[in-house]
Amino acid sequence: MKFLKYLLVFIPISIAAEFMKMDPIWIFIFSSLAIIPLAGLMGEATEEISIYSGPRIGGFLNATFGNATELIISFFALKEGLFDVVKASIAGSVIGNILLVLGASMFFGGLKYKVQKFNKSIVEVSASMLLFAVIGLSIPAIFTHTVNKELLTGKYEWLSIGVALAMFIIYLLGLYFSFYTHKDLYGSEHSDESEPKWSILKSIIILLVCTIVIALESEYLVSSVEPMTESLGLSKFFVGIIIIPIIGNAAEHSTAVLMALKNKMDVAVEIAVGSSLQIILFVAPVLVFVSLLFKPMSIIFNEFEMVALIVSVLIVNRVASDGESNWLEGIQLIAVYVIIAISFLI
Repeated sequence: MKFLKYLLVFIPISIAAEFMKMDPIWIFIFSSLAIIPLAGLMGEATEEISIYSGPRIGGFLNATFGNATELIISFFALKEGLFDVVKASIAGSVIGNILLVLGASMFFGGLKYKVQKFNKSIVEVSASMLLFAVIGLSIPAIFTHTVNKELLTGKYEWLSIGVALAMFIIYLLGLYFSFYTHKDLYGSEHSDESEPKWSILKSIIILLVCTIVIALESEYLVSSVEPMTESLGLSKFFVGIIIIPIIGNAAEHSTAVLMALKNKMDVAVEIAVGSSLQIILFVAPVLVFVSLLFKPMSIIFNEFEMVALIVSVLIVNRVASDGESNWLEGIQLIAVYVIIAISFLI
């Protein structure tokens, strides 16, 4: 995590590049590199605040701010009307977390330890929630792709709002389940015995400053997406489903791998699968609600995004069902992610 802080130098560089009206490709690269350490600092500040607030409030803060970077980037993308990029980034975040992050954690952890174990009960709960979430996205997508479009005129918004509301309610009930009625199931994952490194005031200030600067960098990033994709010949889907999720979650991804190297696969799995749940059940509905302030965004994904999501969830359910992992399972997950990434690139 320490090396990420050296990337903070790209904050002034990206600001200078924007004022100098440099090539959009460079603005995109500089703002991306600036967001990565800011997202890491935001996560660190949230962890520090959670130590002071206790495990229950801390869990809620982690759930709320865990994907704040992607929420901010997506907000500016919504403002620009880049709905395809926003929906692709939602799908890409889920796919990236449960294939690339979990796969990398299993692979690197497996190179050091022959077999790594994790809490099977937690994975089963998370996997069932993830399966529900994908079904929640699949049904309206299949419905709209099969029904006569003329019959659906003006009804996309209401369908999306209804689905988003149902998923958001399930997300809140999931929090209640894990932090109240069944907190014993999670055991040590929700207890915090570590000592704070920062004061509560310092943590709050860092969180606020990072949020403001990420908002600024996100505006630069989003404004450069269209000219950058046109210049390089990339599709917006590839930028949304691969590049933006990696930028927004780089710090979280590295933490999961580090936990696996310390033989803490419980934590690595919770980071990967838990973050995916937050994206589908919390971030996606919030973005649908926020889009009502501009132009309503439907929650209908295209066919390939849905197939990629369904395949990813099914594979993870299969790989994680035995409560054990090894390096070969990690490679398998990474291979599926690479195949999906190449498909979107083409």
